[in-house]
This record gives sequence, C-alpha cells and structure tokens, in this order.
Amino acid sequence: MSEESSLSFRPRRGRILPLTMGGIALALTGVVAVLMGSTGWKPGDQLMLVTLGLLMFALMWRYASIRADATPDGLRVRNLMLSRTVPWTEIERIRFQDGDPWVSLDLAEGDALAVMAIQRADGERGREQARRLADLIRSRRQAT
Repeated sequence: MSEESSLSFRPRRGRILPLTMGGIALALTGVVAVLMGSTGWKPGDQLMLVTLGLLMFALMWRYASIRADATPDGLRVRNLMLSRTVPWTEIERIRFQDGDPWVSLDLAEGDALAVMAIQRADGERGREQARRLADLIRSRRQAT
C-alpha cells in the first residue's frame, strides 16, 4: 500500500452504485427526451428533461467523490454537501457502532462529524478502514 493510499479513505460501494445509477438516469432522460420530440413535445420540455438527468448525474458524481484524507494538519473530510478539515487535536473519539451507516467523529467542541467515506455497506472492508482511521488518529494525536 502506498503512503498516499494509506492516508486516504474512500467507500467502495459508495462509488460504484451512484455512478452506475447516475449514468442510467442520464441515459434514460436522454432517450426519453429524444422520443418526446416525435410526440409533439416542445424543445424546451426536452431540454428540461435532459437538464434533470444532468442534475441527477451531478448529484451522484458528488456522492461518488466522498472521501477523507489525512493531512499533516488534520483529517480533511469531504461528505456529500460539506467539506471540512478537523485538526487532530480536536478529534476526541471515533464511533462506528452497529447500525451506523458510516463512521462518526466526536469533536472537542461537542459536535459530531460524519465521515461518509467509511461505510458499513462495505462490510469487513469498512470495519478495517474504521480501525485504520482509529489507529491513525491515535498516532497523530500522540505526535502533537
């Protein structure tokens, strides 16, 4: 495992499924938009349908790009809507309890931060990634 990959966390199923579904949505809206032209729909209607397909694909692309990267300054978390870098000293505890869809970090300020990059849907790989993140947090906190 390279140094860079050992410092990055990405879901496996959380990339494949959204990209597949986004591609299907884009293809279907494109085909339906073309077929609409032969049934009397206006070009504006077709354009709106293709735009809807593009928006669905963009959302799925964003979902597929969630990740967490360890930097010297802290853990950079890119979730679906927000990105945030949390200093190592601010991370109090990592949680990945049964039933949780992804890892959560308890922060010193009292907040919790989801780390969607490590998901229960990945099974044993997700649990191993959570252990790896816990070890990384422990070693970085000790180093500071």
